Amino acid sequence: MPEISRFYGIIIKMFIKPREHEPSHLHALYGEYVGIFDLQTMNMTEGDLPGKAQELVKEWMENNQSELLEMWDSQNFHKLPPL
Repeated sequence: MPEISRFYGIIIKMFIKPREHEPSHLHALYGEYVGIFDLQTMNMTEGDLPGKAQELVKEWMENNQSELLEMWDSQNFHKLPPL
């Protein structure tokens, strides 16, 4: 699972498509907490990520949404700048 970014102790990863499923999403890890975020709505669909960490992930996603969607479609992963 490639790491896309890291900021404030939050690690953003995206699985490779053959192992993953629609809708397009990313995984945010913060200590023992995990959140799965939909790339279209930017809402957490699964997980137990604390509220403040969710806000930070959403803010970061807003800044990078088009690149994240392109990465999901192309499977050409690369690092994105932190928040």
